[in-house]
Amino acid sequence: MKDKIEEIGWTAGEIWKYLSKKNDYADVLELKFNLNLSNTNLYLALGWLARENKIVFLIEDNKIKVKLK
Repeated sequence: MKDKIEEIGWTAGEIWKYLSKKNDYADVLELKFNLNLSNTNLYLALGWLARENKIVFLIEDNKIKVKLK
């Protein structure tokens, strides 16, 4: 279990780095494909970042987008 938690934390860090370079909203599919993430790791890491109050979500044209606060 600890290994999975570490993996989620690492993935959250990769998403954070990606978003900090982009400095704008990113579609979750953009994150998935550009960071080569599984759906599970993507959404677990987004939940991690949301719980830490690091990201905001936007739903636009039926797409989920996220950016750093």
